[in-house]
Amino acid sequence: MSILVTGTAGFIGSHLALALLGRGEQVIGLDNLNDYYDVNLKKARLARFMGHPAYTHVHADLADRAAVDALFATRQPRRVVHLAAQAGVRYAAENPHVYVSSNITGFLHILEGCRHHNITHLVYASTSSIYGANTRMPFAEQYSTEHPLTLYAASKKANEMMAHSYAHLYAIPCTGLRFFTVYGPWGRPDMALFLFTKAILAGQPIPVFNHGQHTRSFTYIDDIVEGIVRVLDQPAQCDTGWDSHNPDPAASGVAAYRVYNIGNREPVALLRYIEVLEQCLGRKAQLELLPLQPGDVPDTSADVSALASAVGYQPQVNVEQGVARFVEWYRAYYG
Repeated sequence: MSILVTGTAGFIGSHLALALLGRGEQVIGLDNLNDYYDVNLKKARLARFMGHPAYTHVHADLADRAAVDALFATRQPRRVVHLAAQAGVRYAAENPHVYVSSNITGFLHILEGCRHHNITHLVYASTSSIYGANTRMPFAEQYSTEHPLTLYAASKKANEMMAHSYAHLYAIPCTGLRFFTVYGPWGRPDMALFLFTKAILAGQPIPVFNHGQHTRSFTYIDDIVEGIVRVLDQPAQCDTGWDSHNPDPAASGVAAYRVYNIGNREPVALLRYIEVLEQCLGRKAQLELLPLQPGDVPDTSADVSALASAVGYQPQVNVEQGVARFVEWYRAYYG
């Protein structure tokens, strides 16, 4: 029962691969090692498990239909966790064609692989950004996602709809996970915690948008991985109580389909997040207070009661613990 994990050179994918290998799974990893950010960091993530006897790596691009078809045909995975995507909200604004090729066409190739090769469960990454202009919080899966503010969020909205159609037409159990601001060791260099740490240590100012008034459900990587593994073990099922006259958008009465929030229950103010980082680094930050960026939402807050009910999900790591672990890793990795 091998598991295909896409994006194993990425932040979440590398942590997930290690967790699955640690519990005795056979893992097939796919990644194209693109140069959107430091390829050496990606290689270092992979090096933690590349030699594991239960791990097989495939270097390929999601947008390459023939390569993805060949992977499914030759490797014969039974379950799939699709995490690979072109990262970066700003990158999407500057390179929309590349973005859509990876995040939508690439997802189609994964769905087609699942369709033709008897996949028993597809778990795929969505995002809290999908709630867009909705300001009713905490965000629950039943709330509107019809007003995305970025192409990134729109691409994930498209993924959720594509997954439902394939779940219905081809009986593929599909579960989408809306991630809320994931952070931790081996994180992405273009994300806030990484950028802030680098700037503070260099004595440079850090850009703080919305004048620091953001709040976020910052979620530590271990809590995310724990949730993914729990979900993977329980394939989505058709909801026999689903009401087509009052449809729940996070479930389905015609398909084995579910969507869950996955994140920390307690939102944290961005300025508090920075304060914790200052304490861990033993240095004060120079704040460059800036207005809200186009596409940013002021606040996110995760209602994870559905995931808790379904699989017992309970995030354990608070920001004080999580930021400290990140700083310890950062100092060790970068010397």
